[in-house]
Amino acid sequence: MRFIAITLIVHRPDPLTGVRKPTHDRFREVLDSALLAEELGFDGFGVGERHERPFISSSPAVVLGHVAALTKRIRLFTAVTTLSLLDPVRAYEDYATLDHLSEGRLDLIIGKGNGAAQRELFHVTPEDQWDRNAESYEVFRQLWRQDKVTAATRFRPPLTDAEVWPRPYQQPVRVWHGSATSKDSVDLAARYGDPLFSANVTHPVEPYAELTRHYRERWQHYGHDPAGIAIGAGTAGIHVAPTSQEALAAYRPVFEADLAFSRKAGLPVVFETLEDFVARSSELIGSPQQVVDKVHRYHERLGHTVVHLHADAGGLPESRHRASLELFQSEVAPVLRREIPDPPFAWSPVLPASPITQEPARA
Repeated sequence: MRFIAITLIVHRPDPLTGVRKPTHDRFREVLDSALLAEELGFDGFGVGERHERPFISSSPAVVLGHVAALTKRIRLFTAVTTLSLLDPVRAYEDYATLDHLSEGRLDLIIGKGNGAAQRELFHVTPEDQWDRNAESYEVFRQLWRQDKVTAATRFRPPLTDAEVWPRPYQQPVRVWHGSATSKDSVDLAARYGDPLFSANVTHPVEPYAELTRHYRERWQHYGHDPAGIAIGAGTAGIHVAPTSQEALAAYRPVFEADLAFSRKAGLPVVFETLEDFVARSSELIGSPQQVVDKVHRYHERLGHTVVHLHADAGGLPESRHRASLELFQSEVAPVLRREIPDPPFAWSPVLPASPITQEPARA
């Protein structure tokens, strides 16, 4: 099993102190989180993409470019690249450049995105958002694989023998399809034989398990080998402590502050108590053994081999959050790495074939 730490770069007041950090400090915090993730042995670091408050993750390629310069080993993820809002040509240019600068450490998770404000910002409607996402991905996919692209597009000017530079470093970059609620993204992933990344955050496991079952069915419908399936899954947050009592006591103020924020903002509340949150959500709160057991229970339902964890403290003291991640890596991750397989592909860069052997090169 592989583990990535992600941030959506939420920029709102601290749920406990009510103080919002300056924007510059929040970005520095993201860079520190990336360095910590590499130091502790995480396999990847991801940055989301949102174009509305309270997020400041509107330029993940820029943020990941800085992370690439500061790190050496860790793979870089987008979580997610909102192709329904973007020109696929421009997105390709940004990420092909980033992939070169990071020496092939880039993985992309794409999705249609959510949020009414960012749809309005880009003049995208709920009715055409799925079609935009599919069209953009089809063009995006061709750009990684072909020197010249012709595409009769609906949502951007058509392409005729278009050359787009730079040509890729990884050939091609690996693209995951982010899935939260709809079978459309699941079907798109299965159609092209791409890995799936389940959001697995807002609700109990059942709807996400249904989508992963549908993914497996559509994968076989399109004629792919079942052995090639790869699924990632999110978590609603993390706090690992030596005992469950300590973990619950430390996290309770954060949960109650987040619950109050959601109610004040008029957001739907799925879990009314911390105990229900721990029992029925994907949140990893508890002792190391409790976290191991919970990941196994979710693996039985989802079959995932990659997990994302929150890179941000989210209201916990920074020292406590770091101790939680250290405990996860020292006592949880080694067990899960032994007991749950890796995805069925190499984690290293996918490089051009050697001109002598014609075998894929590896970094």
